[in-house]
Amino acid sequence: MGSAHFAALLLCACMFVSGTVAANQNGNLTRPAEVRIGALFTFDSVIGKALLANDVVAVLGPQSSAVAHVISHAVNELHVPLISFAATDPTLSSLEYPYFVRATQSDYYQMGATAAIISQYQWKQVIAIYVDDDYGRGGITALGDALAKRKCKISYKAKLPPGAAKITIKDILMQVNDMESRVYVIHVNPDSGLNVFSAAKSLGMMSSGYVWIATDWLSAVIDSSVHGNPDVMELTQGVLALRQHIADSDIQHAFLSKWNNLTRNGSSYFMHAYDSVWLVAHAVEQFLREGNAISFSADPNLQAKKGSSLQLDSLRIFNSGDKLLEKVWSANFSGVSGPVQFTLDRDLVHPAYDILNIGGTGLRTIGYWSNSSGLSVVAPESLSSSALDSSVNNVELHSVIWPGQTSEKPRGWVFSYHGKPMRIGVPLRMSYKEFVMQDNGPDGVKGFAVDVFKAAISLLPYPVSYKFVLFGDGLKNPSYSELVQKVSENYFDAAVGDIAIVTNRTRLVDFTQPYIESGLIIVAPTRVIESNAWAFLKPFTFQMWCVLVVIFLFVGAVVWILEHRTNTEFRGPPRQQIMTVCWFSFSTMFFAHISLIWLFAVLIINSSYTANLTSLLTVQELTSGIQGLDSLISSSSAIGYQVGSFSRNYLMDELNIAESRLVPLNSPSDYARALELGSGNGGVAAIIDELPYVEIFLSKYCKFKTVGQVFTKSGWGFAFPRDSPLAEDLSTAILALSENGNLQRIHDEWLSGTECAADNNGAGSNSLSLSSFWGLFLICGLACLVALVIFFLRIFCQYNRYSNQVEAQFPEPQQILNRPARLTTIKSLISFVDKKEEEVKNALKKRPNGSQHPSIGSTEAQSTLPPTSTA
Repeated sequence: MGSAHFAALLLCACMFVSGTVAANQNGNLTRPAEVRIGALFTFDSVIGKALLANDVVAVLGPQSSAVAHVISHAVNELHVPLISFAATDPTLSSLEYPYFVRATQSDYYQMGATAAIISQYQWKQVIAIYVDDDYGRGGITALGDALAKRKCKISYKAKLPPGAAKITIKDILMQVNDMESRVYVIHVNPDSGLNVFSAAKSLGMMSSGYVWIATDWLSAVIDSSVHGNPDVMELTQGVLALRQHIADSDIQHAFLSKWNNLTRNGSSYFMHAYDSVWLVAHAVEQFLREGNAISFSADPNLQAKKGSSLQLDSLRIFNSGDKLLEKVWSANFSGVSGPVQFTLDRDLVHPAYDILNIGGTGLRTIGYWSNSSGLSVVAPESLSSSALDSSVNNVELHSVIWPGQTSEKPRGWVFSYHGKPMRIGVPLRMSYKEFVMQDNGPDGVKGFAVDVFKAAISLLPYPVSYKFVLFGDGLKNPSYSELVQKVSENYFDAAVGDIAIVTNRTRLVDFTQPYIESGLIIVAPTRVIESNAWAFLKPFTFQMWCVLVVIFLFVGAVVWILEHRTNTEFRGPPRQQIMTVCWFSFSTMFFAHISLIWLFAVLIINSSYTANLTSLLTVQELTSGIQGLDSLISSSSAIGYQVGSFSRNYLMDELNIAESRLVPLNSPSDYARALELGSGNGGVAAIIDELPYVEIFLSKYCKFKTVGQVFTKSGWGFAFPRDSPLAEDLSTAILALSENGNLQRIHDEWLSGTECAADNNGAGSNSLSLSSFWGLFLICGLACLVALVIFFLRIFCQYNRYSNQVEAQFPEPQQILNRPARLTTIKSLISFVDKKEEEVKNALKKRPNGSQHPSIGSTEAQSTLPPTSTA
């Protein structure tokens, strides 16, 4: 802040303290002849020389947070309020400094606005450049906290010594420029801040790809220039800067019209300085109006030391300092900077900032930030009367001209490998090489995971140089946890392969979006149930069959009782009624038309029988007895796992399975051999492994099956160091591969072929043979045969009776002329069988009569006599 500002401040203070004695409201006490107010200004002289030794009731200033820390200890002891219009260090708001009053905005809110901007443009890491004093350290600490709330962080803190030389600043920026992040937050003092931009420009750090965000010190420097310094504007092209928001008001306009020779457009610090004077004036006026006296007393704790130039014994305590401080905190008036009122946290109300973009010869406001509404393109005071969740609060900031005169948002980071390719660790697998394997090609490796990584890298909008480095001894599968650990230790810049994303690994590194689903599942040996001729009886037990017979007969009897008197179908001879009851009982198995309850019962019985029979005839049975994860855990059987997989630790730590039960296996052939031997014979009862491995194993060994469902949900991804922006970009690329179908194409190229496909698609494994049903066919055939035998026996009996009756009707003398030939031929028998049952019964009921014989040509004779044989 320039000397003209301080002159104005002193003038205002003098105008106030030159008041004359006047009576107070009750007329009994008089005001003092003068009230002394101290003022601290940062010149090249000793700070605060004798100021406090003149019995002041309050102190205005200082401009520096570092000085405020020192002076606050003294005013605490003397009970003198210290009103600062420029000390923005957030730590000054702590209860350690009860007499410190901040008449400007705290950097706590400014850093909240800075973090909101960084989050808005989706940058995850920033580098903080700050002056190494209370002001710089306090502000950057607040920035780190604000960024953490938005899942961002400060990747490096570059601290500048107070009053650092240009060569020192340049050396620090050279170190910063070698780092990955290209987003810089600069929080320094105005006297050295421009030197930072000068050094950055000389190092080429003000070109495209860089982001510079300056706190409000830069806007104060620019605002204090009467006509704007062209050199300053040239150094800061494309920079984003913050400025404390001052709402337009009539008071502000009137003030600026009087002091337009002191400032070009009204520095916010100048306005807060002006309001801080009036804050003290209002507080002292209220203090005196209530009849409080101004008096001082010696402090016995302050004694002058021999040989010291500090006259500590001349300092005196303001006896009513706590009462004056209370009036300061309760102030409530409108100043040129806006409302002067304090919150319970001792901060000014309604903190807000303008977000500026420096371009050309001036500043352009691209948006605003306030503590209540966040980022917006609408001024905070305009939002006070509208809902804070309205659509105007969700719009982006106005367009920005970034360093290098580009409007495209910088990516915010670059590779920091100094021209060296990234070292990407790849596991040297000894099994399941479809995912990753050693190769003699230029990359040295190939496989499904490698092809996915290369396809994703090709979609990035910037080039990435890399080389694959094999990890493992070549004798067994390496430990994937150790591989991830190497990435977290920066031994590898990334890891590519079939790396499962599990909790303990995510604590060390960042993973990309999963490129394939995974999870643990159980594999166990199986056998096909050998169904027999009586398999159709197995769905129900013997007791169940007996109960079904009884219940069907009972239902038939109940229906007969209910229908006997009204339904002609249920009447007749006892034999017929018994047959009706039995037939109805059997028919209800298929036509349950009695009642809704019986309909429901029959439906359940039929469905259960069908489902159980289907399962018995088609489903394979586990020979190990393992039915799921719970039965496997509760048993004492040996369990196999893949060497190098996370499944070992999961089984021990999460499922509490003893290590003695775990058997390490290295290849699919080891899997098959262990499962065939079984637990207790040197093998295992089941194997727990990740789903992609299991799918490949089962495609080659068809006599093993999975048990249950996948009981852990995870996926495979590529590992990068924590907060690596490349992980996020590759995640986006993997999603693009999934959407355009290339990910599935790569999957089919490496993992689609199966040796069991021919067996599964052939006639056979699940086809049902005759052996499963010949018993049922036998029963049906026997029933049909018995029915035919009974039928023909009955026919022959009727035929004989019929033949005898015809002979009796035609006596021997007339036999030659009138009696038809004996029904002895096949044709006669067939003709008899073809007759209706009723016709035969009527013929058999007739009695022979010696005097009367039916005429051979009569209708009755024609209808009852068999045709004459032509033999």
